[in-house]
Amino acid sequence: MTVRVFIDGAAGTTGLEIADRLGDRPEIDFITLDETRRKDATARREALNDADFVILCLPDDAAREAVAMIANDRTRVIDASTAHRVADGWTYGMAELEPSQPGAIATAMRVSNPGCYPTGFLALIRPLVRAGLVPHDWPVSVNAVSGYSGGGKAMIAAFENGETDTAWLGYGLSLAHKHVPEMQRHARLAHPPLFQPSVARAYRGMVVEVPLPLFAFHRRPSLSAIEQALHDAYRESPVVRVLPGDDSAIPIEADAGTDRLTLRVFGNQDTGQARLVATLDNLGKGASGAAVQNINLMAGFDQTAGLTL
Repeated sequence: MTVRVFIDGAAGTTGLEIADRLGDRPEIDFITLDETRRKDATARREALNDADFVILCLPDDAAREAVAMIANDRTRVIDASTAHRVADGWTYGMAELEPSQPGAIATAMRVSNPGCYPTGFLALIRPLVRAGLVPHDWPVSVNAVSGYSGGGKAMIAAFENGETDTAWLGYGLSLAHKHVPEMQRHARLAHPPLFQPSVARAYRGMVVEVPLPLFAFHRRPSLSAIEQALHDAYRESPVVRVLPGDDSAIPIEADAGTDRLTLRVFGNQDTGQARLVATLDNLGKGASGAAVQNINLMAGFDQTAGLTL
């Protein structure tokens, strides 16, 4: 079976990486617009309505505009922007979120691709909340650092032309980052997590960390119980792996260049403290790899086709 795919925003970082993963697959027939037609509304409308699958790699407002241009009940959409991640009528495109999620994605007309930071956070926290090991009303905090490619072309240029010459850049200091509603909704938390994002002088890669005071929880779960819950949640996943936590240092590039997601549990059993750590590629499982995984599920292909694991 061949499916027609249009990437709206194909010239951006995410769009280019999606095209790279799909490019040599005979079952994918691309609809492309040349440079002179890429921003032409009539040409875009035609491409959006001719495609079996549309992948939106656009700013939020442009993504909403693109969806409004689709005038048929056949074209299926994956939106890589933030615009629809908590919107009614959209299926959240993280196949590992719940046991039923792959089936929901497979039959959905509208799928919102997860954010890179939320992917690591949700993979760590959602199974523990579901199992009752982390109280749903706990004031969870999350620290994360991304490669600068996550900021798009402007940030890439700033780091690479010397305009930004720092090794580390903290941001989101108003505690109103656009990923927070997504994190809270899909982790099923009573309160917004305290999110502390940052960017490092590394092109790609990501570390997401959730510290947990296990001693303060009603059930006082052990480190082994936390790790076992993650193993149980992802036992059948071809993308997520749970590795033992030890004293080894973790570089931001631990999973760079791949589409996998790695989880580890570190901690001190005597003090009842834990550090949950997820590593991923912000352009891989954090963006383009997830979009390819979603289109595979929606089109009935092997969900790992085209991915580097």
